[in-house]
Amino acid sequence: MGRQPSSKPTSFDIAYLAGVSQPTVSRALRGSRSVSLATRERIEAIARELNYSVDKNASSLRSQRSNTIALLFFEDPTPDESNINPFFLSMLGSITRQCAARGLDLLISFQKMEDDWHVRYQDSHRADGLILLGYGDYTLYKQRLEQLVGHGTHFVRWGSVDDRNIGATVGSDNVGAGRLAGGHLLGQGRRRIAFLGHADEHYPEFADRYRGLCDAMAAQGIAPDRALQVDALTAEDAGHAAARTLIARGATFDAIFAASDLIAIGAMRALAEAGLAVPQDVAIVGFDDIPAASLTSPPLTTIMQDMKGAGELLVDTVLAQVEDRPLPPTMLPARLVVRRSTVG
Repeated sequence: MGRQPSSKPTSFDIAYLAGVSQPTVSRALRGSRSVSLATRERIEAIARELNYSVDKNASSLRSQRSNTIALLFFEDPTPDESNINPFFLSMLGSITRQCAARGLDLLISFQKMEDDWHVRYQDSHRADGLILLGYGDYTLYKQRLEQLVGHGTHFVRWGSVDDRNIGATVGSDNVGAGRLAGGHLLGQGRRRIAFLGHADEHYPEFADRYRGLCDAMAAQGIAPDRALQVDALTAEDAGHAAARTLIARGATFDAIFAASDLIAIGAMRALAEAGLAVPQDVAIVGFDDIPAASLTSPPLTTIMQDMKGAGELLVDTVLAQVEDRPLPPTMLPARLVVRRSTVG
């Protein structure tokens, strides 16, 4: 006679009804990609029907896992938190939802880049794996990443994806996105395109965006003018200062590609103060598609990164390491969102 579900459902009951083994049920309810999507969905549906919930304490004791992922922000917020990059806040929502779907707790921590945060997390075992946001400069701090790898720490970093990566990396196709932005501006008849944002090796994502812009211009036979590249960090004030620098130089430009939306918004303010109309005098493209991008006057044309895909991949990549099936570096495509700052 077949097994009948007990009054209090167990993972064995789900296994019986799903026609799979109990370990398969456990892996499926942890969100493991070692179980096919169809099987995971069938198991999850049965679990919901039985009102079954995972005993995370018992599961952790058996697997020696905390069922916790630590998300480390490498940006020092001001007391009123006004310095937190809105792009990372959007990504936080995606990561939080993905952890919830996987039955994981999420520990969020702000860290100073120069602190020995890596030692604390290696020694404390508070989390099964780490997600690093804002850790763009892997050249200056590569030793910390190498130490994580050497200690067998499971981690994934959001940032530039290239052959210099240390550990697992998920990021956007920044070069391709730069080509999109440049191609759009060139298609609007713009030829003197300025770039606001750092473009050296210590800012690899910004540098890749600038490289994509240069590629788009070169494809049209236009030589980029390095005098039209002005360093700027991701902040409105930095964008405002960078645009003012261009104007003060007497530089001739009819378009701006800003390395982030915050830089673009600050630049738009400087252009307005100088009596330059957007887009009639200067067209402008940002990057990130933060919520404020659609609220500027005029609304900002920008590059949208795949936040949903990023959150899923960051969580899945660190879980894959925990399960000893590491995933290769992954690059997500970005898309152009056209608004009136370029085609008004």
